[in-house]
Amino acid sequence: MKNKILFLCMMSMFRLVFAQSDTVQLNEASISDSYLLRFTETRKTTTLSGSVLQRSGGSAVSLLNFNSLVYLKENGAGMVASPSFRGTTASQTAVIWNGINVNSQFLGQSDFNTLNTLAFDNISVQAGGGSIGYGSGAVGGSIHLNNEIRFNRGLENQISARYGSFNSYGMNLKSTYSNDQLSLNLAMGRVGSDNDYEIHETDLRNANGEYYNQYLNLSAAYRFRPGHSLKLHSHISDGKRHFSLIGLNSIQSKYEDYNSRFMAEWDYQSGNWISNLKLVHLGEEYRYFPTLQTVDYEFGDSDTWMARYDLGWNKNNFLLNAILDFSHTEGIGSEILWAKRQIASASLLWKHQLNSKLLYEASIRQEFADSYRPPFLYSLGLKWEVSKFYELRLNASKNFRMPTFNDLYWPGSGNLDLKPETSHQAELGNQFKFGNFSLDILGYYNSVKDLLQWIPDGAIWAPQNIGKVEVYGLESQLNYERKWGNHNFEIQGSYAYTVSENQVTQKQLMYVPFHKATASAGYSYRWISAYYQFMYNGKVFTDTQNEHELAAYPVSNFGLEFAFGRNRDYKIGAQVLNLWDEAYQNVLNRPMPGRNFNLYINLKF
Repeated sequence: MKNKILFLCMMSMFRLVFAQSDTVQLNEASISDSYLLRFTETRKTTTLSGSVLQRSGGSAVSLLNFNSLVYLKENGAGMVASPSFRGTTASQTAVIWNGINVNSQFLGQSDFNTLNTLAFDNISVQAGGGSIGYGSGAVGGSIHLNNEIRFNRGLENQISARYGSFNSYGMNLKSTYSNDQLSLNLAMGRVGSDNDYEIHETDLRNANGEYYNQYLNLSAAYRFRPGHSLKLHSHISDGKRHFSLIGLNSIQSKYEDYNSRFMAEWDYQSGNWISNLKLVHLGEEYRYFPTLQTVDYEFGDSDTWMARYDLGWNKNNFLLNAILDFSHTEGIGSEILWAKRQIASASLLWKHQLNSKLLYEASIRQEFADSYRPPFLYSLGLKWEVSKFYELRLNASKNFRMPTFNDLYWPGSGNLDLKPETSHQAELGNQFKFGNFSLDILGYYNSVKDLLQWIPDGAIWAPQNIGKVEVYGLESQLNYERKWGNHNFEIQGSYAYTVSENQVTQKQLMYVPFHKATASAGYSYRWISAYYQFMYNGKVFTDTQNEHELAAYPVSNFGLEFAFGRNRDYKIGAQVLNLWDEAYQNVLNRPMPGRNFNLYINLKF
């Protein structure tokens, strides 16, 4: 595997010479994720970048836990971590890499403890159905990993390093060069930890929990003719993780993963027309070793080839987009002899700015698959600036998700008779602005038919369509920012109330908290800044009958940062994580670390 990653690094560098970027007068990242930028104004989107990414240390779990209302189910620190939007499952969350859905073909989801957020320039979080733009799986929401292409910036470099408790470390490098025609981007990094933290109220430590993961990004763009440009994005990563032991008699095991992503784009703009063609290859491999002593392992390999053509037209505040795409996926493994899936789709999206205060969006999509009949999908939205201090948003959509390879073919558990999930959802958003304050309050309803879940059947877990699930709730977000002289002060807070109920049993779904809240406060004066982060997760049930539960818990972090250098581009910081030494579990029998510490340095030049 290591030889393979070195080979792909060399191939990526070779391809870098021939790659290019867009001349469209939009944000340079927009063509790679045009749907998010141009057709989702009626849905709430939170974009995280800059110091917020840096302070998370590359941890996607930490970033989303403290800066969003996404619930993260984590099997112990550094172990498998899966997200949940608005009471839906992890497989109903789409992870989008530069406009392409990259969820696992085997699991239908992404492990967020293998994602290094410092590999990307910004990360956007969007709740609500997004199947029109991103296909199967974008039922609950989507998380967008974006790499930007910029021109006329010269040479820029950034290095960051951190070290903390449990021999935890992280190193990241970003280097870019660009002129009027050419843009080259390199990013690489590695994080790891012994992860041997003490377990509260015992003499034990977290055993067999060590891990590492590393990545390499190469992107390039070249504007070679008026209106024409070519662009390449590539991302390769691998990691090794020992699975923490549940009990003293547990068997030590480990897991290795390798992922590769390559995308070439051709952009063309002429008058009111914008054309974009993407060619993509996604590779996914894993190796699971039931014991550390054996050389035998279980494995899974998949390859996905995709082509997507996007044609847009813009005139007089009216934007129209037509999208055609096709994907072919093949998978093989020790538990799956061979499986394939082919999907084609056609989408039409439009947006009309009726006047300076009112716009509407409408989109439709039809997929064609070799194994299922995907439903006809739609999305409708409206945004109305009623006054200077009040804005109203409405959105409704139909979404779906197909069973994954594991759902269908896993020996002894897979079920070829599974039905795809379908959902109908609606939301009403209200935004208020008063001076330095902004308040967003949103209510939503989601009805999911034939929800897919892996449920214990005696000693065996198996996927089932559990009938109808109704999800409804309330989300709110408050922001306040004040600047006077060299003083800067900011407060943010959010709260979500979520009911996700199986209509057959009238029970809340497993691992869906009724309540989640976050809060943060930051203050800076010239070269010094301090910040405090807070997260509260309410109780969750650990069984389908709601007879057993994990207690609610609060977790807080505190950080202090010093900036120096001519433009204060050099920063040194210290963090206290789990400040109040809270004893808690996010998953049953998976205790999390107590109070721990972290030091970091970030340099730009």
